[in-house]
Amino acid sequence: MYDITIIGAGITGSLIAHGFSKYDLSVLVLEKESDVAEGATGANSAMIHSGHDPKPGTLKCHYNLLGNRMYPDLCKELKVAYKPIGAFVAAVSKEEEEILDRLIAQCQERDVPYQVLDGDEARKEEPNLSDDVTKVLSLPTTGIVTPFEVCIAAMEEAMENGCELRLDYEVKKLEKVDDHFLINGEIESKIVINCAGVHCDDIAGMVRETPYHVEARKGEYYVLDHLNGEFVKHVIYPIPTVKGKGILAVPTVHENVMIGPDAQPCEDRDDESTGEGLDLIRAEITKTMKNIPYHKMIHTFAGLRPHIDLNDFYIQEDDQVEGFIHVAGIESPGLTAAPAIAKDVVEKIVLPKFAGTRKKENYVRRRAFIDMNKMSEEEANELIKKDPDFGKMICRCEKISEGQIRDVIRRKCGARTIKGVKMRCRPGMGRCQGGFCEPEVLRILSEELHVPVTEIRLNKEGSNVFVAAAKEDL
Repeated sequence: MYDITIIGAGITGSLIAHGFSKYDLSVLVLEKESDVAEGATGANSAMIHSGHDPKPGTLKCHYNLLGNRMYPDLCKELKVAYKPIGAFVAAVSKEEEEILDRLIAQCQERDVPYQVLDGDEARKEEPNLSDDVTKVLSLPTTGIVTPFEVCIAAMEEAMENGCELRLDYEVKKLEKVDDHFLINGEIESKIVINCAGVHCDDIAGMVRETPYHVEARKGEYYVLDHLNGEFVKHVIYPIPTVKGKGILAVPTVHENVMIGPDAQPCEDRDDESTGEGLDLIRAEITKTMKNIPYHKMIHTFAGLRPHIDLNDFYIQEDDQVEGFIHVAGIESPGLTAAPAIAKDVVEKIVLPKFAGTRKKENYVRRRAFIDMNKMSEEEANELIKKDPDFGKMICRCEKISEGQIRDVIRRKCGARTIKGVKMRCRPGMGRCQGGFCEPEVLRILSEELHVPVTEIRLNKEGSNVFVAAAKEDL
């Protein structure tokens, strides 16, 4: 029997697992997809919000402010990138300036650092800001991360310290039996933590009449090629509306730029197709930005956010089913809030149930992903001498070697799919989108996993790249 089972391996579930892995507890994570970070964590704006916007008195506001302050140390601990690039909230009319004044007051109340600029002052820093922008709220504590990298790193370190992860494992039955839970008739656990994203209400509904309903909201994005700060340096927000923070321009850790998202209700909770929202994004982004280099567009994608009808996060032990913990409705600013949510779930909600549990004395820290682009020529040459695979270039766009790909497959929480490799070390993220490197990634996966190429998937179950072998030796 496990002490704790977490359903869902997105950023919140993975950080909760990471928190528990520091204690002498048996922890299992169940994920219905083929990798961690496959849901909202793998498809969002990648921003660490300052906390200027959430409604006062909400859990979103509380955890946003705490999480923002935790991210620099968390990313240092996990050995992943964090960049505090700052943000501009741009007003284009007197009416919008009045809303901006309310946000400024909230910054003052919440001790969020800020500065106010007029349109001309803002355009000196961001020349591609629209000529219509009249006033800007500058938020220097806004940062950016790569969300799936944070999630993978947290789960990897949790697994290094004894946490178990089961992928391609869908929870279809969950029941309370005496003093524990029985999952799919085979897994016993004292505590169950529901971090199932857009399927949170499905999981909750297995143990009681669910206290909330999830509506999946789709957001689509454009991804522009490496612009290295030439187009935009800060995150650019429009004035927020009841639908959300609006269409953003967001530089990424790896010097791309994302433009989006829209926010449309989506009946199919697994529909990540793009198309309908992209025209809206093109129209709306011109409100705050000009000279948008769409000729540099290399990719579009969509993500689903779990909006619940309570209009806030829902984080608590169930009041009818002891030991069942809800972590539901984790939409924006969920990425920012995740470390603070995880800390409270671990330390305030669950650990008191395991009185006397001690921290591990020999806690293992993960090894950072190998990034040859950040190495000196001498360091790279030394690595190649030890293993010639690091001298074989596989992805020319992102400059990723065969050695790096083999490394991310061999790790705890290692890649098992083409997308899994892509999320960990970026082959296929460049302008050719895998046209050159994908066959080579497939070959390496086949060799490392000791399976035929017909068993290698793009990502989800059923997404096999090849359906049959043309030759027996494949």
